[in-house]
Amino acid sequence: MLKLDQQLVENVLKIAYQAGEHIKYFYNNSVGIYIKADNTPVTDADIFVSKFVTQALQELTPDIPVLSEECCKIPLSEREHWEEYWIIDPLDGTQQFINRTGQFSVVIALVKKNIPVLGIIHAPIFDKTYYAYEQHGAFLIEGGRTVRLSNHNKLLSQTNRLQVTIGALTCPQIEKAVRPPYNVEFIKCGSSSLKAGLVAEGKADCYIRFGDTGEWDTAAAEVLLNESGGKIFALNFKPLSYNQRETFVNPYFMMVFNKKLDWKKIFCFD
Repeated sequence: MLKLDQQLVENVLKIAYQAGEHIKYFYNNSVGIYIKADNTPVTDADIFVSKFVTQALQELTPDIPVLSEECCKIPLSEREHWEEYWIIDPLDGTQQFINRTGQFSVVIALVKKNIPVLGIIHAPIFDKTYYAYEQHGAFLIEGGRTVRLSNHNKLLSQTNRLQVTIGALTCPQIEKAVRPPYNVEFIKCGSSSLKAGLVAEGKADCYIRFGDTGEWDTAAAEVLLNESGGKIFALNFKPLSYNQRETFVNPYFMMVFNKKLDWKKIFCFD
């Protein structure tokens, strides 16, 4: 099994930074845009960076499989024997990339025995990077400074007012689910991973997702949240699973900044 240590993190961070430089090149030039079978967009940048990160990880750890959003047609019958594997989203927030908002990221995670144990989220346009690995904490690198993230004892941002990060301006499903006396204030943000970063930083109380995502969208975020004092769970308050189903599609989920709070008393999802 691969040893989890700072040297491994530094090596994977280097790959994420190099991937970010490739994305910036595409970002500053015209790119081909295509529509996948699930009716979501993919660009030349997604495809190139997927190949780049996959190859770089294979060179770093030749015996560990790599699963990418852009190369995921691997049956469970083959995957279920993996003791550990890399899972990547080469460009999380493709629509944000197309819209030129800057709110997208390179996402790399390591999963051991179906549990994410290392995660990196790198936003190249913002020069902002989150990373975490099991039992060693969660960190934000920004402006040349590295800060440890910890929300273990942090309370709600505002009394009875929840700051919820979403992609849209409003979400009636969330407003309907919140229990009295709480109400919500929405914070708009781009890619799923960057929303997770806001929660890990404590800048948002939670992120609630109604809509399909893949396991590559949540694996790195799960490590980041676990190590900063948060948690991610399905809307029935059960944990997400990795590499245990034929499909990679997650159930709708919720990311929270403090796992110690009784979120069942704050939200009720029918």
